[in-house]
Amino acid sequence: MHRFFRYLGRYWWQVILLLAGLALQVWCSLELPSMMSQIVDQGIVGGDQDLIVGKGVEMLGVTFVGGVGTVVAGFLASRIGAGLALRVRQDLFAKIMSFSMTEMSKFSTSSLVTRSTNDINQVQMVTTMALRMSLQAPIMGVGAIMMAFGTAPDMTWIIALAVGVLLALIAVVFVFALPKFSKLQKLVDKLNQVTRENLTGLRVVRAFNNEAREEQKFDAANEDLTRVNLFVNRLMVLVFPVVGLTLNVATLLVIWVGAGYIDGGVVEIGDLMAFMQYAMQVMMAFMFLAMTFIMVPRGAVSWKRINEVLNTTNSIQFPGSAKKPARNLRGVVEFRDVSFAYPGAEDAVLKNISFSTRPGKTTAFIGSTGSGKSTLVNLVPRFFDTTSGEVLVDGVNVRQMSQRDLMSRIGYVPQKGVLFSGTVQSNVAFGSSKNDGKNIKRALDVAQAKSFVSKLSGKLKAPIAQGGNNVSGGQKQRLSIARAIARRPEIYIFDDSFSALDYRTDKNLRAALSKNTSDATVMIVAQRIGTIKKADQIVVLDRGKIAGIGRHYELLKNCAVYREIAASQLSDDEMTAEMKLADKEQHG
Repeated sequence: MHRFFRYLGRYWWQVILLLAGLALQVWCSLELPSMMSQIVDQGIVGGDQDLIVGKGVEMLGVTFVGGVGTVVAGFLASRIGAGLALRVRQDLFAKIMSFSMTEMSKFSTSSLVTRSTNDINQVQMVTTMALRMSLQAPIMGVGAIMMAFGTAPDMTWIIALAVGVLLALIAVVFVFALPKFSKLQKLVDKLNQVTRENLTGLRVVRAFNNEAREEQKFDAANEDLTRVNLFVNRLMVLVFPVVGLTLNVATLLVIWVGAGYIDGGVVEIGDLMAFMQYAMQVMMAFMFLAMTFIMVPRGAVSWKRINEVLNTTNSIQFPGSAKKPARNLRGVVEFRDVSFAYPGAEDAVLKNISFSTRPGKTTAFIGSTGSGKSTLVNLVPRFFDTTSGEVLVDGVNVRQMSQRDLMSRIGYVPQKGVLFSGTVQSNVAFGSSKNDGKNIKRALDVAQAKSFVSKLSGKLKAPIAQGGNNVSGGQKQRLSIARAIARRPEIYIFDDSFSALDYRTDKNLRAALSKNTSDATVMIVAQRIGTIKKADQIVVLDRGKIAGIGRHYELLKNCAVYREIAASQLSDDEMTAEMKLADKEQHG
C-alpha cells in the first residue's frame, strides 16, 4: 500500500480540505438533534414560542452549513479519486510501453487491458467511497456515541448491541467476499481474452465454420463470471436488509425502553428523540464502515494486480550513462559469438552466431521454419537480449547504448504488418520527423504503395481502421515498409516483410529499395530465394547455427542447406540452370 499512499500524498491539501468539509458536516449533524430536543422540551412542552422560532432559524442555518460541507467533501473525494486514477493509468501505460517481449509474454494482452481499465476503475471507485465514508464514519460514530451518552447514558447498551451485530456482519462478509473478488478479476481477464481472440480472428472462425464452438467457449467464460458476480451481489444484497433490520430493531428498543424512562421521569421526550437520532447516526457510521469494508477487498485485489505490473523488473534495462557511437561509423552491425535462449527454454534458439554487415550492403537471412531468423534480427533493436555474446551497432554494444540512440538508427518492419487507427499519412509518418508530403510520397513510391493509395478516397488522408483491418494484407505490408523508408534510418530490418507480396511487386520493391538505401545497411529475413538472390551477403541458418555465409551462387555450390532450400522452391530445369550459373560464377 506504500505506493497507493504515495499517489494519494500528491493530493494532501485536498484531503485536508475534505476532512474539514466532513468535520463541518458531522458537527452540523450532531448539533441538529440537540436543537430539536430543546425545541420539544423547552419550546413545545414549555410553551416558549420565541425559542421555537429562534432554534428553528438556527437549525436552518446549521443545515445549510452542513449541506455546504457535504458538497465540498463529495466534490473533493471525486476529484481525488479521478486524479489518482489518472496518474496510475499514466504510470501503468508507461510501464507497459517499456516492457520487452519477455515481460509481454508474462502478462497476456487481455490481462493488461483489464488492469489498465477495469482494475483502475475499481480502485478509483473504492478511493472515492473510502475518502468519504471511512473518514466520515469514525468522526460521526465517536461524536454520536459521546452525545448519546450525555443525553441518556442508561440506554447506550442498545447502541452497543446494534454495533456488535453490524461488526459481526462485516466480519462474515469480509471472510466470504475476499476470495471471490480475487477470482472475479481473473474471470474478467479470461472473458476479455476469449472476446479479443474471437474478434481479431473472426475471419478464421468463419472460414472453419466454428462459430458454434467459439460461442460455447464464450458462454462458458461468461457463465463463470456471471456465477461469481451473482454470489458477490447476493452477498451484498443480503447486507442491506440485515442492516435495515438492525436499525429498525434498535429504534424499537429505544422507543420501548425510553417510554419506561419517560414514564418514570428519568428522560424527557426531547432527549429520547435526540438519543434516537444519535443512535441512528452511530449505526449509520458503522454501516458506512461496512460498505467500505465490502468495497475495499475488491479494490485491494485490483490494486494488487496493478502493482504486479508496476513492480515488474524489466529484463532489458537501458543504461543511465550510455556510450555514444563513433561519428565515423554509420549503420555497421556486428554479431560476436551470439547465443540466445528464450526464458525457461532448455535449448538455445541461436548458437555462436558471428557475422558483420556495413552500409551499402544487403544481408539476407534464410533457413527452415524455427531456425532463428526472426529472433536473430530482433536482437538488434533489443526486443530481446543475448544470452551470451555481443551485438554491436556502430561499434557499441547495444546494451550500452541509450534507447533513443539505438532506435533512431533503425527502421523496423515486422513479420505481420501493424497499422494504427488514423490516416495513411499518419501511419507512414509514424516514426519520421519529416512529415512533409514529399517525403511520404517518396516512401510510398519506393514501397510500391503509391498506386493503391492514389485510388483510395482521400488518398493520403484516407482513413485506416484499427489494426489496418480496412486494407488487404499486401497493402498493410507495403504501408509498413513505407513507414520504415520515410524514417530514412541507418539500418533497415525487414523481418519476412515481403511474404504477402506477389512476385512482380516484390521484384519492383526490391529494385526501388536498392536505389534508395544505397547508403544504409539492409537486413532481410526471407523465405523465398528470389527475394534474397541479389543480396551482398546471405546468412543460412540451420537449427540456430550458421550453416553458410556468402552470395547466392557461392552458397549453391558450397552450402548443402541452401541448396536444399533452393531445390524445394525451384523446378528441376530452373535448378539445373542455377547450378550451371553457379559453376560459371565459381570459375570466373
